[in-house]
Amino acid sequence: FANLAALPRDSRDTLFLLAVVAWLMLPQIRNLPLWCSALAAGVLLWRGWLALKSRPLPSKWWLLALLAAAVVATIATHRTILGRDAGVTLIVVLLALKTLELRARRDALVVFFLGFFTMLTNFFFSQSLLTAAAMLIGLLGLLTALVNAHMPVGKPPLMHAAKMAGAMALLGAPIMLVLFLLFPRLAPLWGIPADAMSGRTGLSNSMQIGNIAKLALDDRIALRIKFDGDAPPQRDLYFRGPVLGRFDGREWRPLAGRDAPIDIKLLGAPVRYEVTLEPSNRPWLMLLEVTADAPKLAGLEAAPTTDLQWLASRPITDITRYRAESYTEFRYGQQANAADLRPFVDLPAGYNPRTLQWAAELRADPRFARGGAGALVTAALDRLSTGGYGYTLEPGVYGQHSADEFWFDRKQGFCEHIASAFVVLMRALDIPARIVTGYQGAELNPVDGFWVVRNSDAHAWAEVWIAGQGWLRVDPTASIAPDRIAGFSTLRAPQGAMAGMIGAVSPNLAAQLRAAWEAMNNGWNQWVLNYTQSRQLDLLKHLGFTAPSWQDLGMVLIAVLVLAALTAALWTLWDRQQHDPWLRLLARARKRLLEAGIDPAPAAPPREIAQLVRREMGGRWTGGAGAIADWLLRLEAQRYAPESGTSLAKLKNEFHRLRWPAKGSGRMRE
Repeated sequence: FANLAALPRDSRDTLFLLAVVAWLMLPQIRNLPLWCSALAAGVLLWRGWLALKSRPLPSKWWLLALLAAAVVATIATHRTILGRDAGVTLIVVLLALKTLELRARRDALVVFFLGFFTMLTNFFFSQSLLTAAAMLIGLLGLLTALVNAHMPVGKPPLMHAAKMAGAMALLGAPIMLVLFLLFPRLAPLWGIPADAMSGRTGLSNSMQIGNIAKLALDDRIALRIKFDGDAPPQRDLYFRGPVLGRFDGREWRPLAGRDAPIDIKLLGAPVRYEVTLEPSNRPWLMLLEVTADAPKLAGLEAAPTTDLQWLASRPITDITRYRAESYTEFRYGQQANAADLRPFVDLPAGYNPRTLQWAAELRADPRFARGGAGALVTAALDRLSTGGYGYTLEPGVYGQHSADEFWFDRKQGFCEHIASAFVVLMRALDIPARIVTGYQGAELNPVDGFWVVRNSDAHAWAEVWIAGQGWLRVDPTASIAPDRIAGFSTLRAPQGAMAGMIGAVSPNLAAQLRAAWEAMNNGWNQWVLNYTQSRQLDLLKHLGFTAPSWQDLGMVLIAVLVLAALTAALWTLWDRQQHDPWLRLLARARKRLLEAGIDPAPAAPPREIAQLVRREMGGRWTGGAGAIADWLLRLEAQRYAPESGTSLAKLKNEFHRLRWPAKGSGRMRE
């Protein structure tokens, strides 16, 4: 640092600006092509070396060659130079290359504005609290560099520029807050671009054996729930997702083209709650089983499927909040006919022969003849609970006959292995059955009181149809691992090294830190990212508007800005009145004389300035210099000899009537 402080100012300022630029680019590394990140890093290091060694900048031909190569590489990578990804790539390249032209203040201003735009592009990919905090640091860095570039010659300390930048940011904070609260959210101008979620993972509309086990390794949050009262027991927290009824021997998929009527019988008291759903790029609205009425959400429409799943009118690409009312006790599908149920007993030929043989033996067993389908379901669950079956994330790779391997060979599996083998057995027994995927269970965050559902809570269970009862939820995993459904234990991915070290120091510290961090993120999501137009209109209702609209928002915003401008103007007038008007008038006279080349000492009184005017300009002006000198003497008398009778207002009027010398010459001007 001592060596850096000894550098010339240009080198020091350049290195600081390069550090800020690198900070702004750093979060984009995962979104940029590898060649772009390498080029930007190489250019910044090259420019830093030139600044350290005080070497000359490269010629424009180097810049043109690098720019042409970057454009060609962008087209080759993105197949276009338009759009979000290609545009961000080019912006980063331009910002890096512009640092190689950093010769004058004009070039620095271009770098500053490109830096501000690059800072904005980070929010195209993530609007998380961590990204916002990083960009706030970048904003203060850019403002510091901007203030420093406008400071006078010499070597002003960067800390002084940083303090001024912080003061500017604080002064702008109230305006930012007003714009955030009142600027109308007009879709699609507000929100994350539709392709920003293209890389998200989560539940799928198909299930291959092992898919959900892979999802269980993802500990990210899928949704948060705030219950109006007490939360239901863990065993009732089933969040319904895609329903899979077609099996080809390897993969489960939804049945298409079904429009059978839904008959639902709701039992017990409803559960009312609010969901904050994380982006998934899927249209699924995760709700407790079963939800009869459409959830209340802003800007989207929701529609149910015949399988009791709710779908939004478009994929969920940003954080979405909605209210719902669900019933954990229900019956449905009691009136289903044979044609509706036939697809749910189909099995592909040539798969799982041992399971089919076992099913035939069960059907022939006289013990189950009287009990019917219910007795067969119970027999299968008893087999799972007493047959030495295990619940694990790593059961090994299953082959073609996955149900046979589970029932007779491995006896180990995750929820999708268990549910798939169970549904295959039910269908072999001529009992209509299907798989339901979603999430099961939730974890209470003690910091903010929200229940958290993670991707690792992804689950698969079964539904069977029994005459007189309709579709019934049957979770075969509960027979093998009842603690999984009761919420006492959940299979989790191994923790990272840092979490492991913290956990070794204090068993509860890692959990407490994660809960605090997730509560902070939830607050950010609730109050910033999820501040929608509906919440803006709710704010206007609190201000007295009965039926507010976005036009009312605009009017309130304009009124607030006008009021702020008038307040600032009044404060300016008041502040001007607090300063000595006599000193302001003397300063105006000094400025007029300085323009003509007369530079009195900063502390010179009016009498001394009058003598300087007569001595330097008296010979070139006929009466002009004498009039100015006399005015200066009367100005001094007004200050120090009030009995002279000369008023300050009269001196102000005379100031405008005096003939002052023109700039840089001895000519007079009116």
